[in-house]
Amino acid sequence: MRAERKGSWRRLLSALLDLSGGAAELVSHGEKPWASVTFSGTRHTVKLAFTGSAGIAAGEGLIAVLPEHEFTVPGQVVIDATVVAVEHAMLPEPRLTVEAELLLLEDE
Repeated sequence: MRAERKGSWRRLLSALLDLSGGAAELVSHGEKPWASVTFSGTRHTVKLAFTGSAGIAAGEGLIAVLPEHEFTVPGQVVIDATVVAVEHAMLPEPRLTVEAELLLLEDE
């Protein structure tokens, strides 16, 4: 496994947290190898939580821009970024949870 790929999930998470304006809390991250006949990479599932009205606004902003965002992850190309689930809760405080899937391919 190349060094860029080993650290790519950290760079991806950092980019997602930056894109959320620093308002997100990482709930979970999962990574699975992915391959086709001509490409290889990884599929990431990330769950982020946003709390309070300002946090929820940041989460809604992330939902709006994620699919078209151009990520910079050295040695990788993000070819797909999709919001797969959104949960709203009002108690004990307003909270928005966003689950996203991102597909990274090795950029050789």
